[in-house]
Order: sequence, then C-alpha cells, then structure tokens
Amino acid sequence: MTKLRSFCAISLCVLLAVTSLASANVKLPAVIGDNMVLQQNTSASLWGWADAGERITVKASWHDSPISTEASRDGKWLVKVPTPKASGPHTITIKGDNTIKLRNVMSGEVWVCSGQSNMQWTVSNSNNAEEEIAAAKYPNVRLFYVPRTVALEPQDDCEADWQECSPETIPGFSAVAYFFGRTLHRELGVPIGLIHTSWGGTPAESWTRREILESDDKLVPIIERHQKYRTDYPGLLEQHKARLEKWKVAAEKAKADGKKQPNKPRAPRDPVSSWTPSGLYNAMIAPFLNYTIQGAIWYQGESNASRAYQYQTLFPAMIENWRADWNLGDFPFYFVQIAPYKGQIPEIREAQLITLRKVLNTGMVVTTDIGNVDNIHPRNKQDVGKRLALWALAKTYGENKIVCSGPIYRAKRIEGNRIRLYFDYVGSGLIADGGELTHFTIAEKDKDFVPAKAVIEGSTIVVSSPDAPNPVDVRFGWENSAEPNLFNKEGLPASIFRTDKRKNVTFGNY
Repeated sequence: MTKLRSFCAISLCVLLAVTSLASANVKLPAVIGDNMVLQQNTSASLWGWADAGERITVKASWHDSPISTEASRDGKWLVKVPTPKASGPHTITIKGDNTIKLRNVMSGEVWVCSGQSNMQWTVSNSNNAEEEIAAAKYPNVRLFYVPRTVALEPQDDCEADWQECSPETIPGFSAVAYFFGRTLHRELGVPIGLIHTSWGGTPAESWTRREILESDDKLVPIIERHQKYRTDYPGLLEQHKARLEKWKVAAEKAKADGKKQPNKPRAPRDPVSSWTPSGLYNAMIAPFLNYTIQGAIWYQGESNASRAYQYQTLFPAMIENWRADWNLGDFPFYFVQIAPYKGQIPEIREAQLITLRKVLNTGMVVTTDIGNVDNIHPRNKQDVGKRLALWALAKTYGENKIVCSGPIYRAKRIEGNRIRLYFDYVGSGLIADGGELTHFTIAEKDKDFVPAKAVIEGSTIVVSSPDAPNPVDVRFGWENSAEPNLFNKEGLPASIFRTDKRKNVTFGNY
C-alpha cells in the first residue's frame, strides 16, 4: 500500500509538472502561422497567449532588433512588428517558455474577402474551371479559408491555416477572391494574402456586431425579431413534429396508391444559425481584428433584398463597424452590386449604389452584363474578380490611369420636355452596346414611368418621351432582370439608378 501511495504521489507530481509546462507554452492564433502574408510597409500585429507575466520575444528575420513584451493578467500578448516592402520568404521566431518558428512568411498585400454564396462560390464551379485550376500555380498568393461557424460571443481564434495557391489548394477556394488576388499579384508583382470568410445565404446583420444593430432604430427590429423567434422556437418545433407525423401518414398512403409523395415539411431554422444576428461577425470576423490588412472585398445582398430599404442603413453600418473594430482607419472596402435576376427586385442594387455614394473609400462593381437572369449564381467570377481589382489598382495602389468603374449617375437637369443626365466614371466616353440605349423610362410628376428614348450627347445622356411632355424624373434599368446596354468605352457597364425619391416597395420593411 505504501509503495502504491508513493507511486501515485510521484505520478501526480509528474502530471502537475506536465500540466504546468503545457499551460506555460506560448500559443498563436491560426491566422499567425507558416505561409502567412503580413501587410507590407507597416507595423503588423502579432499576438497570442501565454502565462500571465510571461516574457515574450519576437524576432523577425528581416528586422535586426527583437521585440519583447509580457503577457497580461489574462494571458494575452501583442506586439507590433515593422514589416518590409513586399518580399520573402522570411522567418519569425517567437520565444517564451517555449519557442515557435514560423517559416515561409511573406510581406505583401492582405485582403479580407467576405459575403454570401457568390463570394463562397468556388473556382471549381466557375467558368473554365478545369483550365483555371490547372493554371493556378501562384505560390506567392496565399489562401486562408475560414471555417463556417456561428458564435453568440466574439471569438479569438478559428481552425484553419495558410496555404500556397496551387492546383491542389484552389478548387474549393472562393473564385471571386482568387481572381481578385490573382489580378493584383500579376499587376503589382507582390505576394497577396487572401482571408476568405463567407457563408452562402446569409444576411448582412449576421456579419455585424450586436452593439451596432442595437444602436440604430432601423436595425433594432432585427434583434427583436430574432429574440421573438428564439422564444417561439419550442412551439414551432412542436408544430413541425405534428406536421411531420401527418406527412408520414400521407406519404405512406401515396406510396401504397402509387402516387407521388407530398413534399416533406421543412423544419424550423435553428435559433442559433448562420442567420443569427452577429453570429458570423463573432465567429468569422472577430478572430482577425488584430490582423493588419490592406482592405476588404464583399459580395452579398441577396438575403437582404426583401429589406432593401433597411439595407441602405445596415450595409454602411456594417462597413463602419468593421473599420472601427479593425482600427486601421477607413480602409478600402470594395463590393459587388448583385447581378440582375428574375427573382430579385432592383431596390437592393439601389441600396448598394447609395452605399457607394454615402461611405468614403468604397467602390462598387456592376455586373449587369455578366449575370444570369435565370440563376442567382452566375458562373463568370473571373470578370467580377478583375473588376474588384480595378478599384484596388486605381484607388488603393494609385494607378490613376485605370478606369475602375462604369458610368455612375451623378445629376440631372430638366430641359423643357427632356431631361439631361450627368455621370461619373465616363472614361473615354459613353457608348450603347448594340444599337440604341435601352431600359430608360421617364415620368411626369406623380405619374407612372413610361418607356423613353435616350440619346448620348458627349458625356451626358438626354432622355425624353412624347408620353411625358413635362418630365421630372428618369429611371434606368429599373427591372428585376434588366440587362441594359449603357457602357463606357472601357467596356464597363453603368449602374442602374433612379432620380426620383418615391417610396419603394420595401419601404418600412425592417
């Protein structure tokens, strides 16, 4: 018995020693790892966890002097490391009670790529997938694919790693993000880091911090609606079980009678899901707020289309939320105006246009010419990525000669029985692709819009109709599936717009 007690005592001491050693080890978040890209020419944050008071020393291979700090009471530490111009591969050694050496680290340009299904859409499902995958040999384009998870509170880490872009790693990666990053890599000749964090079918409120939603009267209904749903969920589940039992009986009878079975009732959505307000911000944005980035690209809006009026407030609020929480100033935020689709009202595209006008340092890609009115997921993601890159090249990287957008409506002037329209981003000039301009309508005060004739005059367009001799307003492309033909000579399409302020279909939908 004495020997057994001695053995147990020794075992306990060893266990405590091992436990103590394990808790003392420096730990890094997933985004700080081998193959990562750090934002060039800045002070990039590196951080992690250790024992309270533990001394942490960070030595980058490009920097002569090591940088030291101590872990705080809660075990967190962070240092700012000066980064060189685009270069690599480098190493970073992080030493506390243990030592971690990060390899194949690059200095370059880092972008966050987020949104819903059209951002999640993979290279393997895009146009010319086989050729694109075979050609994806860009080891200095680095990919970080954030797992799709939901959290009720902000998280500080995820499970993922950085990978070099190759035919093996690119098939399941975001096509828009890849084609954006590839274009930048080719044009700038620098390493590119892409943090892909998206989830199909999700609304913008899922990507927005809860405090932001609670602080605006137009956004509070989002929180209230979700709280009510959580309260009602048990009852909805019971109702579903009852419907399911009835369906089973009906399905068996149909099978016995040789008839088609009725559709199975759909279960109510779990109250903690990808639609949970702030749920994706907490799990898929918050872990990266310390990571130094250049900017963000975004492709989303379909799931907010029925509340497009609210999106005029929500989308700008989300952008400002991200900028405030990253604490990197008004970093570039470039987004895609969703393509025409037979089931999608134009008001959501207008809400995106309003955001372009309202929020500084943003850019919007128009896709009226590269969509599919019968499919909400167009397969041409190459041009989407390239057009996002045009904004970055022109506005972020100073290539001023690049025309980064198609015509954007700026102002109108009533000239008797016609209206003259003025545009930004005219480029080398306005053109009608394939004949006369299409999809223009015009209206007199408080009257319906009627089809109109539109003519290009220099850098302006003159719109008129004999059915509206005293016109006051014009609309362009104001249809679900409109594919109008107004472009600039650089081949970029004009955004849909309207000059009137009439209440739209989704007005008051919160």
